Amino acid sequence: MGAVAWTAFVIALVALVAWYLSYTAARLDRLHTKVEGSVSALDAQLVRRAEVVREVAGSGALDPASSALLADAASASLDAADSTSPGEELRADGIGDQRAAVESTLTQVICTTLTPDVIAELRDENSGWPDVVERLRSAGQRVEIARRFHNDAVRDVRRLRHRPPVRFLRLAGHTALPSVIEFDDRLPDGL
Repeated sequence: MGAVAWTAFVIALVALVAWYLSYTAARLDRLHTKVEGSVSALDAQLVRRAEVVREVAGSGALDPASSALLADAASASLDAADSTSPGEELRADGIGDQRAAVESTLTQVICTTLTPDVIAELRDENSGWPDVVERLRSAGQRVEIARRFHNDAVRDVRRLRHRPPVRFLRLAGHTALPSVIEFDDRLPDGL
């Protein structure tokens, strides 16, 4: 093999490695953007759920104690959402432990106050609230889906960032490694 052939081989190899690294860096950037978008989507769904819960609390269909518990938990969730922007939350690796605890508390209050009997009463056509119950169910499902979508995006980022070339060449730069978001987001029985 002549010098020209070796030179062409080395140039092709360097071009292939450069293309792979460029492709990997661009993919990593897209995945980080996906994580950022999923945090914003999750935040929006959590706010939507809290607003629907507050509407249920103010409906007059529940006893005063249950209404007060729901209203307080929903207000705490909305206050937690207002305290930080989604961009700040992303830098804190998701929505943060404090916000996750507030959202778990809201879920627990929903499950405690909205028993299957109460849900059945609200779903009754004569109650005037079946559409609110449907919006609450929909909001709860959207929260579950948004959290799962975010956690899948985080796993994709982590999987790519743990590859040796990405770590060795620091293709992620100084971007914080995102973490999965875990909190109680189950729907009450009967919803």
